[in-house]
Amino acid sequence: MTLTFHWFLPTYGDSRHIVGGGHGAPTGTAGGIRPATLAYLGQIARSAEQLGFDAVLTPTGAWCEDAWLTTAMLAQVTERLRFLVAFRPGLVSPTLAAQMAATFQRHAPGRLLLNVVTGGEAHEQRMYGDFLDKAARYAQTGEFLHVVRALWRGEQVDFSGRHVRVEGARLARVPDPVPVVYFGGSSAAAGDVAARYADVYLTWGEPPPQVAEKLAWIRGLAAAQGRTLRFGIRLHVITRDTVEQAWAEARRLLDALDPAVVERIQAALRRSESEGQRRMLALHNGSPANLEVYPNLWAGVGLVRGGAGTALVGSHTEVAERIIEYANLGISEFILSGYPHLEEAYWFGEGVLPILRERGLWRHPGGDPPEEPLAVPFASFATAT
Repeated sequence: MTLTFHWFLPTYGDSRHIVGGGHGAPTGTAGGIRPATLAYLGQIARSAEQLGFDAVLTPTGAWCEDAWLTTAMLAQVTERLRFLVAFRPGLVSPTLAAQMAATFQRHAPGRLLLNVVTGGEAHEQRMYGDFLDKAARYAQTGEFLHVVRALWRGEQVDFSGRHVRVEGARLARVPDPVPVVYFGGSSAAAGDVAARYADVYLTWGEPPPQVAEKLAWIRGLAAAQGRTLRFGIRLHVITRDTVEQAWAEARRLLDALDPAVVERIQAALRRSESEGQRRMLALHNGSPANLEVYPNLWAGVGLVRGGAGTALVGSHTEVAERIIEYANLGISEFILSGYPHLEEAYWFGEGVLPILRERGLWRHPGGDPPEEPLAVPFASFATAT
């Protein structure tokens, strides 16, 4: 198995500390924020491309910048890097979304991937004019993807569902290639949508035994639909030359958190409608004690950040071993991040990826760079006198 690694674009700002936000959590950090300017995001994107990440995930929600617009701009300052654009199907018509994807693929050939996010917070959905409850949002997502998939096949679509209705819909030009669709969710409704329409099922970074159970569940649902899915996982990383250095960095991040802020954010996250968020909270129960929930798997990020709340922490070799453990379960794609996103990309890209390359599990998507020429002693440049 050849593994694929993606990085993350913090379009809400970056920091040397954990930045909270997402899934109902207030946005904030213990330290200063690096603004999410195009210049800074471009630095991260170009670094990810150089290091060998295949794509970057760009989040969606009221707490960050718009993913479509941001990635369209960043495509102009990168060459190979792909963009995993998160978007919410209830906020745009399926025909327009299918057309946007086709346009992106033409102007940045083959560089669009799509992360379909149903939306786990009713209050945030209402900000955008979507007043459906959670069950109805998943039903809407299924109808939405049914129409989008048909349009991408070049079909003319007449569809009248409970939530989506189009007449005579078709695209002047279909996307080439058709974007890969990523989808996550831990509820029964999410599993059904994933089994029918997703190409890659995503899970947050739970301990391997829990991930194994989830993957078996999705495999069964997909098989019932006559389909086979790939699997990905969303994790943070803190990887250093030694295990002591890595855990010292985790402690530094934890020590910077104000207990009052942790309690405030945990209270907000407990109101989340997301089953995946509930599972993340259950790993630590809001307590800073016993945060290593599995060897090298640290739940400290989830004290103040909604969504993905766990990090792989350890030496480069230890982090590589945990990645291999997840890969043995069937995970082939890893969407990673760390604080700050620029520096941590280099720690992982220069520390862990070479180990996985040596073991035959990864190769640079842009082709391995040529070997460095041997250094020539300065004296050899001297001329005879």
